[in-house]
Amino acid sequence: MDSTASASLASLWDEVSGTQPDPDLWVVIATLAAALVVVTPHGLWRLSRNAITIAHEGGHGLVALLTGRTLTGIRLHSDTSGLTVSRGKPTGIGMILTAAAGYTAPPLLGLGGAALLGTGRITLLLWLATLLLVAMLVMIRNAYGALTVLVTGATFVLVSWVAGPQVQAAFAYAVVWFLLLGGVRPAFELQAKRARGGAGDSDADQLSRLTHVPAGLWLFLFHAVSLCALLGGGRWLLGL
Repeated sequence: MDSTASASLASLWDEVSGTQPDPDLWVVIATLAAALVVVTPHGLWRLSRNAITIAHEGGHGLVALLTGRTLTGIRLHSDTSGLTVSRGKPTGIGMILTAAAGYTAPPLLGLGGAALLGTGRITLLLWLATLLLVAMLVMIRNAYGALTVLVTGATFVLVSWVAGPQVQAAFAYAVVWFLLLGGVRPAFELQAKRARGGAGDSDADQLSRLTHVPAGLWLFLFHAVSLCALLGGGRWLLGL
């Protein structure tokens, strides 16, 4: 690699990993309000939940790979459900961690994003999110899932390359607030379904069969992770 190319790569890395100025507090509050608007009403949540499903199924897939399982494919459906299929030992710690990664992935991604924004690394957050979406797209096995991930990834690319620093900052904060807030609601929805006798094959029930720990305790873990991530991430975002 010649010196010009090396210098270009070094410059690109400096740009990506460098810090950017924090947005004004009113921008942080406005993005929080925007995230609440798309998470709270049922109609908007029905649409925006697709993004939470991407993070949910992506969490299953990533942990499956990290624990040595073979990821076969991921499907995302228009009813905001999803399915991640992996091959490997049907029991054991790898399968347990893979099953537990779904409901915990969106809030933990939000917490990680808040940590990056707390140190001013807005560009790095946008690029990392884009890379994760591209990696996930390779494993998508249905048309609706591919379209959903493509649209989401294209939005990140557009903002990263075209938008100015202020728009990038507002977009990044809105995304992280959405992950933190949107990561809380699915566990409550699962709890309500289980109270009505539904969702018998949910992640919590699968974990119960794998570990012989009551599904209610796994549901408590999902609540604890999402609420703690919201509190911790919110403090970082608000600069408290």
